[in-house]
Amino acid sequence: MTMPALIQSHRKQVVETRLAKFYSAINQAIKLSEVQNGDKKYWDVVDYGWETDEEGNEDRSQPPKAAGWYNKYLKNYLKTTKIEYDNTYEGRVKAYFPDGSLMLFSSSSIIFYPEAKNYATVKYGESNNDRDRNQSGIKYFTFLFRPAGTSKWLGEKGVEPLLENSWNGTTEALWNDNALGCKQNVSNERAYCTKLIQMNGWKIPKDYPFKF
Repeated sequence: MTMPALIQSHRKQVVETRLAKFYSAINQAIKLSEVQNGDKKYWDVVDYGWETDEEGNEDRSQPPKAAGWYNKYLKNYLKTTKIEYDNTYEGRVKAYFPDGSLMLFSSSSIIFYPEAKNYATVKYGESNNDRDRNQSGIKYFTFLFRPAGTSKWLGEKGVEPLLENSWNGTTEALWNDNALGCKQNVSNERAYCTKLIQMNGWKIPKDYPFKF
């Protein structure tokens, strides 16, 4: 193999290994937490945003609301090297893992970066920040935690790749959905790439449309 091919192969292996490891670790943490905190489907709902001061303004000098949930249910069961808070409108917990990966945890989703160094934000307006969606399915991967059964496809499972209730259950839709499909141009982000990789045993499919 040529040097570029070797580098590409190594990057793919890093993504595959860390995705599989994260999926196992986060769900094992949830199982361990259930021993202390009861069935996950009865856990508190993850709060959105930040506490407000006496004047009703968000107080971003304090941890976001999601931090309280994280500290109660996950902190003691995940091995991390550092915890920070993402100063966005959602109020996300940033958990760094020993293998060099990063989890962004919030009320809406769980974003996993196999390489924490690839974490970046793109500014929308003066106060809101969001991730660079052109890197979805390449530098970060999207998961959900909906244990109360509000998601049609996730049921009462733990952390799983994001699937919208509108998904028709086919592999073709995972590739070609116009909003979330694993293809070059989508209206949202390529969230379904994560499910395709999971279905392939946490291996990047041979016909995967992106390089690493």
